[in-house]
Amino acid sequence: MNKKIISLLALLLVWCTVGAQEVFEKRVYVSSAGDSLLYRVLTPETLKKGTKYPLVLFLHGAGERGTDNETQLTHGGQMWLNPVNREKHPAFVLFPQCPSDGYWAYMARPTSFMPAEMPVEVPLSPIFQAVKELLDTYLARPEVDKSRIYVMGISMGGMGTFDMAVRYPDIFAAAIPICGTVNPERLKAAKQVKFRIFHGDADDVVTPEGSRQAYKTLKTVGADVEYIEFPGCNHGSWNPAFNYPGFMDWLFAQKKKK
Repeated sequence: MNKKIISLLALLLVWCTVGAQEVFEKRVYVSSAGDSLLYRVLTPETLKKGTKYPLVLFLHGAGERGTDNETQLTHGGQMWLNPVNREKHPAFVLFPQCPSDGYWAYMARPTSFMPAEMPVEVPLSPIFQAVKELLDTYLARPEVDKSRIYVMGISMGGMGTFDMAVRYPDIFAAAIPICGTVNPERLKAAKQVKFRIFHGDADDVVTPEGSRQAYKTLKTVGADVEYIEFPGCNHGSWNPAFNYPGFMDWLFAQKKKK
């Protein structure tokens, strides 16, 4: 009997998860270069006429790459579906999916994640070109508040978050890179973006030194930056980051000065 109950509960959990994921609409964007970008989008539950809403661009990690247009929601997807969050912070949320052979900000996986060994000169990758074009289509919508555009990401997506903030500092009001890394020399261009950086101090996949150096550099150039490091936490620092007190409140309070 207990086994039957457990099985039913497991099926119910799967059903709820799948049902929740479907709230994120499945879409495909074709870039000017002809590349197809799979993505999911969450829209505010009610679009009120004349009201503008913030937009969040979420960049997943390397483990969620693929072609199913689903896996990118594995980490972080559920928090946007929390009814309290949806009611308190209605927003457009974009979850593009990087193909298996891509690597967001770079043409290929960097050979080293040590900040000083990360590239300084970084050409725009085809996948990021498609992401930027997708973002532009939403920025053109009258319902989107252009003063409240945010980017966040985990691991490979944390690196992509740094990259987006560097390339397009005039667009983003705030950036949340989680367990990412970057050559700190690049960050001088992003000093007008507000940063909240998260990392685990025991991360043996992407060294926390990248986030530490990013914090120091941004602080030096006068940026509004906060760094939160989780003691004893390995690479999965997105879990405590997403549960950090005021995570959503801080993000949606940021506004680009005109």
